[in-house]
Amino acid sequence: MSKKPSESLAEQLDRYITPFRHDGSGKFRLKAHKTDEKGGLDKEQGLEILEANKKRLIDFQEKLYAQDRWSVLIVLQGMDAGGKDSAIKAIFEGINPQGCEVHPFKQPSSKELDHDFLWRHVLALPERGHIGIFNRSHYEECLVTRVHPEILAKQKLPPKLVTKNIWRERFEDISAFERYLARNGTVVLKFFLNLSKEEQRQRFLDRLEDPAKQWKFSMGDIEERALWPRYQAVYQDIVRHTATPHAPWYVVPADHKWFARVVIGSVIVAALEKLDLRFPRADKASLREFGAVREALENEGKGGRKRAK
Repeated sequence: MSKKPSESLAEQLDRYITPFRHDGSGKFRLKAHKTDEKGGLDKEQGLEILEANKKRLIDFQEKLYAQDRWSVLIVLQGMDAGGKDSAIKAIFEGINPQGCEVHPFKQPSSKELDHDFLWRHVLALPERGHIGIFNRSHYEECLVTRVHPEILAKQKLPPKLVTKNIWRERFEDISAFERYLARNGTVVLKFFLNLSKEEQRQRFLDRLEDPAKQWKFSMGDIEERALWPRYQAVYQDIVRHTATPHAPWYVVPADHKWFARVVIGSVIVAALEKLDLRFPRADKASLREFGAVREALENEGKGGRKRAK
């Protein structure tokens, strides 16, 4: 009787990945994606998966770093209080900081405004063997800049280039940029933390009540909240135009932070598994050298024990 082949990690985690993946095929409507989905899990089950994924991620990251061939770019986007910061902290706990960098992109500096809109993001790309996390990203340049046209005016573009087609053109540029990265060994994983307006309201209230969280609150958050419908429409447009097979979007239900972390962590470890990461193997010449070194070290140890007597 033949044994049933064991499932791969990606197959085990698929129920927390595929329902939230959009690769550009078919239509996309943001309202069709629930913000409070829990994937049939309760919180305790979700935390068990999160812990298992953390251990897997630590193992994969060591091999990624040692192999020094692939790199991974993780893009996190979402409304204020969506849980981006806490997701990074929870999912990447225990990761070797030598092989992982987080880049939170704030308002561009005057120097950055003197360059094209992708320039500062290119400078922050992860090198081979590394994981790079963009907490907000190049997508802000067709999100916040689109919601607030006055920001676009500060980018010093020649007036004749600022046309009604500029957002479509930026989508094209971003898609070409991500295709280029994928062709050069960077795995691009993009997450939109899909938060409900009511859950954002509650999280803002929590911040106001908790002295340890009050520093996170800004009156600007409330101003942006008033533009909620506009932001939702633009996010929908972004996913529709920039989701591709080589750089899909994962629309992550974010009302329950623990489940958002299950989805994000599952996508990352499943993607790393597909890379078939391995520790580099020494060649025959190196193995012969290792044998000679081992013998010398062992003999040295024997001599040391004799002297101790």
